[in-house]
This record gives sequence, structure tokens and C-alpha cells, in this order.
Amino acid sequence: MDYKIAVIPGDGIGPEIVREACKVLDRIGERFGHRFHYTEVLMGGVSIDKTGVPLTDEALAAAKASDSVLLGAVGGDVGKSNWYKLPPNLRPEAGLLAIRKGLELFCNLRPAVLFPQLKQACPLKDEIIGGGFDFVVVRELTGGVYFGERKTVTENGVRRAVDTMPYDENEIRRIAKWAFEVAMKRGKRVTSVDKANVLDTSRLWRQVVKETAEEYPEVELCDMLVDNCAMQMVRDPKQFDVVLTENMFGDILSDEASMVTGSIGMLASASLGATKLGLYEPSHGSAPDIAGQNKANPIATILSAAMMLRYSFDLTKEADCIEAAVNSVLDAGWRTVDIMSGGYSLIGTKEMGDRIAERI
Repeated sequence: MDYKIAVIPGDGIGPEIVREACKVLDRIGERFGHRFHYTEVLMGGVSIDKTGVPLTDEALAAAKASDSVLLGAVGGDVGKSNWYKLPPNLRPEAGLLAIRKGLELFCNLRPAVLFPQLKQACPLKDEIIGGGFDFVVVRELTGGVYFGERKTVTENGVRRAVDTMPYDENEIRRIAKWAFEVAMKRGKRVTSVDKANVLDTSRLWRQVVKETAEEYPEVELCDMLVDNCAMQMVRDPKQFDVVLTENMFGDILSDEASMVTGSIGMLASASLGATKLGLYEPSHGSAPDIAGQNKANPIATILSAAMMLRYSFDLTKEADCIEAAVNSVLDAGWRTVDIMSGGYSLIGTKEMGDRIAERI
């Protein structure tokens, strides 16, 4: 099979980590008989430098014409870069918001996996994490308080700000379907997170999710209030399989989930919509302080490529193969500087990509 991938190297360490992910994809192609055709697309600070905007119409069109999109990272040092002297709509991160909107991506998948080889990095006690944990946060991306009407006014000499948190049943149903579909590929358990004891939007959320659950009788559904979920992720992360929630709650909980693993350099993510076209990227940032030094950990980007194979191309065996290769390299004791500890062997970005590709 042939697949067209729009590649967005981006800023900072982005070009380095994307290069290693493409190296691994090419090895997958050789082994399984696929061909991946890459089109490089400008986005972020590099696009600002060349075109004056973080994402051009031409770049978005190229992404739309692809089968999927692989992204490195965008942005720079807020305190040093001239990019952050620009209006917010012209800064690097605005390109990310624009491409998500342009590709109509409303679902974010953020896996939280504690690799047994990196157990010592987890901030939780051994008796809590046991044999490790593996769950995924499914976050709605285009609704809720981040996209609702807002205003700041002065009334009777007092400043007052208002943000609204709208959701309709169709927005809730489509993200719920994604969560149940993901659960069907995993442990068949969904925890729907809301604040139904306070918010009308959460009460509607809970109703629609329960209605959607009827289409998936094999999946076990439970409801959990967001404050309790935040505590439970620290108390017993093993209990979760798929965590479904709205935009703001998902923003917070997915970052908490990343911290619980203790190694953000290992965490992939995907932004998806109603079609197979998705945007795949590591959860970490552009790390401009180590850019070009062969120090960045490419594993999160490589695992993002594995997610692309799984969710956009339905290449489950190939995705499993990449994940097994990553585990094999970790078992062999190879580490980049961010996950390095005593007794292991330090290697760079390129060398980590080489070793993973060799094990495909």
C-alpha cells in the first residue's frame, strides 16, 4: 500500500525527531511492503520567518491532500524569540490551532503509559503503580469554555470577565463514539469524566455518553467527577483504560497523566476527526535549548507514528512492531539524556532512531 504523509518538522528539535520517525516508518515499509510518500510542510516559527504567518493556506491545503500528518514541534523560547513579540494570532502556536481547525480535528488521544524499564522515573510509590499502567485520555478539542463566547467589561467601576462553556449533543456524541471505538481496541472500559453535580453542560454530557454507550454493549462505562478523577490518577492509575472528557478537563487531566508517567519524552498523541486523516505529534514541546545537539528523545514522535499506523491506516501489526522495537531498545539499556539513569548507556537522537529501526 502507498500512503501520503504531510510532514511538519516545525521548530527546535522538531526536524531531528521527525527525521527519526520517518526512518522507522521507512523500515516498516520495507518489512511489510508499504510505501510512505512524504511532503514537507512549513508551520510554526519557521513558517513565520519565511512567509510572515505560522500556517499558510498552501500549507493547510497540502496537509488536507495527505492521508495523515506527522508533526514534530512548534514554538521557541518565549523570553528570547522575536516570534513572541507578534500578536497572538501570528505566533507559532497559532499555526497548531489553525491546522486542527482546518482539518476539522475534534478528538485528542493522549496515551499515558508507564514503561516498565522507566519505572524509577514515576513519582508514585511502587505499591501504587505495581506492574505499571497503560491508559489513554480522549479529550474533546473544539468545544467548551476555550471556544465559548467571552467578554471582559467594566460595570460600575468594577472589571468583570465572563467565559461560557457550550456543548451540544452532536459534539458530545462524536467524541464519545471515538472513546468507545478506542476502548474496543483496548480493554473495553470507558471512564467518562464530568462535573455533573454542578454544570448543565456536564449533565448533558453524561446523558449523551450513556446513550452512545448503548451502541457498544461490550464496553463497560462508568461516570466520574473530574475532581475525583484527578485524585484517582494519583491514587490508582491502573484502574483506567480510556478516560473520556471535555476540552478544559482533558487539558488538565492529560497533563497530569503525563506527569504521572514521569517521562514526557516518551508520550505520543493524536488529533483526529470524522475521517481517517489525523495529526500525530509528541506531547512534549520544541526544546530550543537542545535543538541541533543530537540530545532530543525521538521516542514520543516514533510512537506517534505508530499511532498513525494504528488509527489512520488500520495497520495494527505494523504499529505493534514499532512499539515492540521501542521496548526492545529500552530493554537493551539504551537511553537518551532525558531518561538516563545510572547503569544504562547514553546515546543521541540519531542513534536511538537507528536502534529502533534495526529492531523492526
